[in-house]
Amino acid sequence: MTALPRAAALTLAQRIRLLSGGDVWRTRALPEAGVPAAVLSDGPHGLRFQADAGDHLGVTGSERSTCFPTAVTIASAWDEDLAERIGQALAVEARALGVDVVLGPGLNIKRHPLCGRNFEYFSEDPLLSGRLAAAMVTGLQQHGVGACLKHFAVNNQESHRFVVDAVVDERTLRELYLSGFEHAVRAARPWLVMAAYNNVNGHPATQHHRLLTGILRDEWGFDGLVVSDWAATNDRVAAVAAGMDLEMPGSHGLFDREVEEAVTSGRLPAELVTESAQRVLDLVARSARTRGPAIPVDDHDALARRAAAEGTVLLTNDGVLPLDPGRSVALIGAFAEHPRYQGSGSSQVTPTRISTALDELTRRGVTVTYTPGYDPVHARPEPGLIAEAVAAARAADVAVVMVGLPPAKESEGFDRTDLALPAQHDELVAAVCAANPRTVVALSNGAPVLMPWKDAPAAIVESYLGGQAGGAALADVLYGDVEPSGRLAESFPASLEDVAADPYFPGDPHQVEYREGLYVGYRYHTTAQREPLFPFGHGLSYTTFEWDGIGVDRATVQAGDDVTVTVTVTNTGPRPGADVVQIYRHDRTGVVARPRRELAGFAKVHLEPGERRTVAVTVAARAFAFYDVRVAGWRIPSGAHDLEVARSSADVVGVVTIAVEGGVSTAAEPAGAPLVAAGDEQFERRLGHPVPRPRPVRPFTRQSTLDEVGTTRPGRLLKAILWRMAPIDDDVRADPAALAMYEHGINELPLRGAAIFSDGRLRLGTVDALVHLFNGRPGRAAARALTSLATAVRRRVGRR
Repeated sequence: MTALPRAAALTLAQRIRLLSGGDVWRTRALPEAGVPAAVLSDGPHGLRFQADAGDHLGVTGSERSTCFPTAVTIASAWDEDLAERIGQALAVEARALGVDVVLGPGLNIKRHPLCGRNFEYFSEDPLLSGRLAAAMVTGLQQHGVGACLKHFAVNNQESHRFVVDAVVDERTLRELYLSGFEHAVRAARPWLVMAAYNNVNGHPATQHHRLLTGILRDEWGFDGLVVSDWAATNDRVAAVAAGMDLEMPGSHGLFDREVEEAVTSGRLPAELVTESAQRVLDLVARSARTRGPAIPVDDHDALARRAAAEGTVLLTNDGVLPLDPGRSVALIGAFAEHPRYQGSGSSQVTPTRISTALDELTRRGVTVTYTPGYDPVHARPEPGLIAEAVAAARAADVAVVMVGLPPAKESEGFDRTDLALPAQHDELVAAVCAANPRTVVALSNGAPVLMPWKDAPAAIVESYLGGQAGGAALADVLYGDVEPSGRLAESFPASLEDVAADPYFPGDPHQVEYREGLYVGYRYHTTAQREPLFPFGHGLSYTTFEWDGIGVDRATVQAGDDVTVTVTVTNTGPRPGADVVQIYRHDRTGVVARPRRELAGFAKVHLEPGERRTVAVTVAARAFAFYDVRVAGWRIPSGAHDLEVARSSADVVGVVTIAVEGGVSTAAEPAGAPLVAAGDEQFERRLGHPVPRPRPVRPFTRQSTLDEVGTTRPGRLLKAILWRMAPIDDDVRADPAALAMYEHGINELPLRGAAIFSDGRLRLGTVDALVHLFNGRPGRAAARALTSLATAVRRRVGRR
């Protein structure tokens, strides 16, 4: 750790300067005080490092690094050791590129399958999310590279993400949306936590004292740095008071004067500025700031390939898989040649290499006939391509159809509008299956999709977004070189009617209500007895497993005690393989309203043919607890609890019952309460207060979006000016996902965000003057500001 001056020894101006970044990716250096900058980089599944200027959306180029599978694929492996190894590899690459902090992992709950950024998050379940995130953080920080948990908190949609207020009751907040963060913070001690764009119950996450100080620091013991999401800062005075330390990106001192005036006037205690500045200095001091050896490209590509294969989920199989290498294959689908291997947005990595399924099957010497079947970018209806694919399928022994979601269907910046694949993809699958019953469908997508043809293929493989080695990993799985040991970390609903949050998603632009409470994903399906398309935890294997000897270490426990469940797993098939033992808790006490089934523990076991092993799964005491809003604490109900040993949330193999003594017998929300608070009275009862009204569009404020002020003539002019400032070139225009990101990002950007991203050309005084203008109270200052900004932009554009 490098010796740096203490924050208390710096001037107030220097301390304030430390609280904002130096540019897009660096903290601010203070050369006169001997304080260098720390380097941050996007990177949940690979480094998106931009050595010079750069952008936050992920459109402009970045240094080459290994593109590992995205979080949705990693989570499907249900393997903490694998997540930790990926974290270690990310740290090695960060050191090679001179990066001190990796902005990841992301562990927001997949509240709704239409969230455009779901590929970047682990699961709909907080236990699985928290444990995998903790493992990845541990791997990163073992090698001296900081991890940053994101996005804290209740950030579960992309629609109006800069301004939407997530209205959620306290119990749901604690049990579902915070508990994964809590585990990762307590178990792995990340260097940073990123405060989200959205509001939580009326307060911006960046200014949420109860979240950032009361819960994160005081309850969970977090001693690291809280950084804003990029341009998430609303009011830096309020943010510092709440416990946010570092505003990113650098905003050319946009808020510095306000902070200084607040300190000198006594509105903001100087010691809070000093504490935040010290945390920035501590981050810089613990950062290596020296480059490590070059990226071991081959080794990391091999790890990425293994991770992609282990995260592949075999959804159905009538015995066609693994494929016989001597059979001819019709390889159908443009993703075989132009793979969809990662998501769009700030996590987009420039890979060291890319493998494709077409190249890999050709390399293996398989007799392959390839037809694209669809355009990989637009997937417009093209009957001719389907006819060509059908002819190839009829002539081959086996057809492998690669379909999924094109980049423009799911991305950071906007949400999906439906669960369907493009019509061309669905029609292609149906036609090929009719032509050849030995058809395997391989999916490339970042979130659940509908499968109207589900029963037609001989096998369905969910390969998700497999990273740069995903094509090779798919071939490994298809031919049985690697056992498909993945299990779904999210439910695939049969329709949007099976998503309890759907009537409330994405809500009003200024407010989204979490009326479904705890009933997300499998928690809803098992409680409401809704059969999903594929259940949480589901996945098949090429071998067979037998479970017996299910037991528990004790039948009666005191509230607060852990429990150990044992099960003996035998590989009864002819191949090595891995199985995932899942333990679910069913509360039979009748004390409190709870989902019918909740994940309480899990373990992955690898076995050779004929091998038999007893697996012990610890069910922590917290798995029995609910958050009691009456006492603002966790409580365990007395009585009978079933621990269900299962292969998925819908496939229970055995049950052991334990009796809990010394717990509570009453709860604020007793058993029998409605699952979804459809009426205002029910929701108000859960919230403990009236349902808040969404913030009105008028009068306009710094928080008003460009779309909103664009309803006025001067607002339309400002919007046009900022569009001219956006770095939209021919490459962006040719990329539907990138263009859509820019469109949503600019249209939904609040005025204060526009000022942060303006490179100092739009100051807060100008923003406030413009707000007066938009509100019909024009002044000379506003008119001059708009004119001068337009002139500056014209000059800038003219120099391009």
